[in-house]
Amino acid sequence: MSSSPPLNKTQAQQRVDQILAFRAEQQLLAEQGLLPPELQAGKVRDYHDALLQQFQHSLNIDLNDKARHLSLGMQIVSFLGALALAASLFFLFYQYWGLFGTAAQVGLLLSAPLLSLGLVVWLQRIDASGYYAKLAALVSFAAWVLNIVMLGSIFNLPASPNAFAVFALYAFTLAYWLNLRLLLAAGMLCSYIFLGARFGSWMGSYWVSTGEYPEHFLLTSLLFFLLPLKFKQQRYDGFAAIYQILSAVAFFIAILILANWGSVSYLPWSHGVIEGLYQVLGFACSALLVLYGIRQQAAKLMLTGNVFFALFLYTKFFDWWWDWLPKYLFFFLLGLTAILALLIFNRLRLAVQTAAKPDEVANV
Repeated sequence: MSSSPPLNKTQAQQRVDQILAFRAEQQLLAEQGLLPPELQAGKVRDYHDALLQQFQHSLNIDLNDKARHLSLGMQIVSFLGALALAASLFFLFYQYWGLFGTAAQVGLLLSAPLLSLGLVVWLQRIDASGYYAKLAALVSFAAWVLNIVMLGSIFNLPASPNAFAVFALYAFTLAYWLNLRLLLAAGMLCSYIFLGARFGSWMGSYWVSTGEYPEHFLLTSLLFFLLPLKFKQQRYDGFAAIYQILSAVAFFIAILILANWGSVSYLPWSHGVIEGLYQVLGFACSALLVLYGIRQQAAKLMLTGNVFFALFLYTKFFDWWWDWLPKYLFFFLLGLTAILALLIFNRLRLAVQTAAKPDEVANV
């Protein structure tokens, strides 16, 4: 029997849910007298017991709904705790900063991220759940950012987008080390600022005004969206979804801005032509994202594509009809459009279900 590749936490949780659903159905059939006694226990149950125990010890998987709800609460609490501790560190520095000399200030700034990183290493060794290590990692990232910013202030260094590259590198390192999705998102955000600022500098604008030109972020969004296709992320729980969803959201927000305000584009055409171009691009890309999500069975990508397709459509309706249609008729047309979209999606849903039946039969 060939060994299967190791599962990440999401895949292991899905397997646990399948086992629990199987047992619930088995119990129901046994109570109705539809299951032979020899199938109600034996090797299958022993195998599932061993598998559940392995998942719980190696990946800290929740084995029931109560544990899952508590885990969600722990994630929320750890996030809020990390924010509170990072804010405490920030205000502690600023409260007593003027009391120290330059050497002491530099020493404190250099030691803060190193000590917090050491705390991450220690907590990772003693805490199997990983919540405390991840909380410390968020504090360490905040200390790293504070370190770079304050050192620049002490030595009166000019502001540079390169600092965001350093922030991103540290965030990505901690994210992949601890499988921490929040720091992955932080690393992506810093990368957006750094690459957008660099692109803006190449186009002749000052890097601080990088957010005024949405085209700075289009290429970065495409790169992040394609990255999980080139480099698989199976070992890292939820990383592929974060890459694609966040990059898709950033891409469509930039397109939506350009589709309504052509004056912020670098293209040397009239505003009307630029807006029309990006409107068509927005419709096409959002529709393609829906189809891609259907093909990959990625519900969140489908939802992202649906939301932005509707936004592009409704903004066009607003441009066309808001000024000259009665308001009741305008919203009536929006309602009819929603019904039409429901009919289309229902057809797609039936088509997907019909296409899946042969595969389901084959798997059985």
